[in-house]
Amino acid sequence: MSILDDTKRQKREIRFRIRELIGQLSEKQKEKEADAVFRKIESFPAFLQAKNILIYWSLPDELPTHTVAEKWAADKQILLPSVKGENLVIKKYSGKDGLKKGAFGIEEPLEDFDSRAFIDLVIVPGVAFDKNKNRLGRGKGYYDRFLEKIDAPKIGVGFDCQLIEKLPVEKFDVRMNKVVVPSLIID
Repeated sequence: MSILDDTKRQKREIRFRIRELIGQLSEKQKEKEADAVFRKIESFPAFLQAKNILIYWSLPDELPTHTVAEKWAADKQILLPSVKGENLVIKKYSGKDGLKKGAFGIEEPLEDFDSRAFIDLVIVPGVAFDKNKNRLGRGKGYYDRFLEKIDAPKIGVGFDCQLIEKLPVEKFDVRMNKVVVPSLIID
């Protein structure tokens, strides 16, 4: 078995293990952990200064973002990613009524956003993160391809159970500037 095959196998095993752990969390626990994470983020200078924030519209196995996107939209331009072919494109969030199901059943806005240059902060989901600020995604590379072109600070967010000691990393994996879970901030 090659090193590459072993890395892919390790990533698959981590994804499976984390999915099981998240599956054990109640909706109430998920909301509580999300509240703890976003309270931390709201105190960061990068957040306070940001005008345009790219966040994700959460799926059931991700740290919930619906409430915080609504809350932040009152004062900041909230942007959401949308899958188009092999890439992420950015769209303006204008409220829950302006969303429709897109690729992979993910709710996304209808209105495009002009430029990546205007993104001040990126809140990034992941399957797992490690203490070196590495991120493990779902395996398609959408975020890695997008994030390598973005200069804005990247904050990986997740549940406590999504933080592990060390992830297998490949050359195309993009590291976060910070990782925030309910019990810890990794700078």
